[in-house]
Amino acid sequence: MKTSFKTLSSILIIIAALPFISAGQTKPISGTDAFWNDLKTLCGKAFAGTVAADTTDDPRFKGKPMVMHVRVCEKDRIRIPFFVGDDRSRTWVLTRTKAGILLKHDHRHEDGKPDAVTMYGGATSNSGSATRQHFAADEETVRLIPAAAGNMWWIDLVKGEHFSYNLRRMGTDRLFTVKFDLSKEVVAPAAPWGWRGPELH
Repeated sequence: MKTSFKTLSSILIIIAALPFISAGQTKPISGTDAFWNDLKTLCGKAFAGTVAADTTDDPRFKGKPMVMHVRVCEKDRIRIPFFVGDDRSRTWVLTRTKAGILLKHDHRHEDGKPDAVTMYGGATSNSGSATRQHFAADEETVRLIPAAAGNMWWIDLVKGEHFSYNLRRMGTDRLFTVKFDLSKEVVAPAAPWGWRGPELH
């Protein structure tokens, strides 16, 4: 079968245009990337929060002022100290990995030394969404806290509205949620225990 010069010319033009067509197509952003990018816009800011749910009625949190401070944003790590009254022992550490996001809880004593139970948490198992990421308890958590094998944490982030940290222990009625108002910044608190300057040591 013969191919006319006109047909051949049309084919060559289409082939030559393919790289430009591909370059003009934007790859859809994943839920993980969208969530991470939105979280980074909060860097340096602090927000007040309240307990929205606590089935254990934990006295450590009941009736106390709460503040989250998105204190340090690195390329692949975001550190968010969580203050409860005068207690400055807690920092949420979120790390961007090839697989998704890893959530860890860094607990310190007032002298800066790590608590006996620290760096527990879990990783996302899928891309989640721009407004929610889930973290299932990992093996390190199970070794540290056997009862936490069924822990599922999640963070909700709705830009300009709220950020919530949540914990559900599967198989039980345990639920803890603290919700922060992102529509109004508060004065950034003092450094968490164990921090010197912007970094944790």
